Amino acid sequence: MAAAIVFYISGHGFGHATRSIEVINAILAKRPETRIGVRTSAPRWLFDLTVKGKVTYSTLECDTGVVQVDALTLDEADTIRRASAFHNDLVTRAASETRVLRELGAGLIVGDIPPLAFAVGASAGIATVALSNFTWDWVYADYPRVRLAPSLLPAIRGAYAKASMALRLPMCGGFETFSNVKDIPFIARHAGKTREEVCKILKLPTEKPLVLISFGGYGLAGMDTDLLAKFKKYTVVDTSHLPLGRARKDVAMAERKGSYVSLNEEAMYNAGVRYEDLVGAAAAVVTKPGYGIIAECIANDTAVLYTPRGHFPEYDVIVEEMPKYLRNAFISHDDLFAGKWEPALDKLLAQSRPKNYKKPDTNGGDVAADILLKALDKPPKKPRGRPKAKF
Repeated sequence: MAAAIVFYISGHGFGHATRSIEVINAILAKRPETRIGVRTSAPRWLFDLTVKGKVTYSTLECDTGVVQVDALTLDEADTIRRASAFHNDLVTRAASETRVLRELGAGLIVGDIPPLAFAVGASAGIATVALSNFTWDWVYADYPRVRLAPSLLPAIRGAYAKASMALRLPMCGGFETFSNVKDIPFIARHAGKTREEVCKILKLPTEKPLVLISFGGYGLAGMDTDLLAKFKKYTVVDTSHLPLGRARKDVAMAERKGSYVSLNEEAMYNAGVRYEDLVGAAAAVVTKPGYGIIAECIANDTAVLYTPRGHFPEYDVIVEEMPKYLRNAFISHDDLFAGKWEPALDKLLAQSRPKNYKKPDTNGGDVAADILLKALDKPPKKPRGRPKAKF
């Protein structure tokens, strides 16, 4: 039996999972017989709805990420405390994964981007490939409280140094510890349906531009949807992330209140519409800047109205890079929760494309899949003590 590719995926937000799923889908499209294992704390329903093939999913906390109070607020102190406790026991955690890897028949490990993945590979003698736009040591190093956990950054960097290769995405930070880095294009999901098709299937109004709310697993908690329902120029669309059970075919796909529409995401997928179709149908997405949603907006030519997300180093990089790729505008938390979106949306959608605009490649999923399949086909790693294989 051919060896499997095992993905260790951070459960921090949905972005790590959605881009890994895009790579998994590309692998299965190129070589359907490939066996894929997934180890993650990201919700299983996300994989059930979006993976176009079979994977062996198992729940595992691969890292602690950043501790979110809500979609727009994080706890720096608890972030460092939890990360330190988790990575202090990294060697033991890695050793305990050996049995799981044997059961999965692992021949290659992909990490997006838990240090655990690379510690596991070193322990089991299996080649590892990192996939990300940032690294956790780069994030944590920006938090003053990291000085209270002196072993945290060395533990993470020591694990990353064991990787055979790192596939680095645009809008990036970190990667100094990796010895073999390859830059690849954006990994992004592309709409497969037109705006007209999406609106027809989901029974969305077509007389006004659609504005999609996208704040990951937390949603936009605390938003008064009655304010959004009163919009004159736009229809605001939100999604529910909690599936109601595939056996229930009677669940309403959409609940409408004035200009505000709440979609049940599982019902939407059952009707043949994927989240990237919704992004493509929207004139603008209201969000906090994160790699996944921004890459998706770039791929689908959708404008972005963004708001701060707390002290997260990726935010500054993305905000600086966004103007190269798409129309974007800022909205404060005060205006966001006061429902003062329409003036900002008017200005955003009146923007012309960035100067000297050239749409970037967004086929990183295919590029990564080719690299990973080539790596999988290589002979097993040589015994320890010899030079590390490069792909």
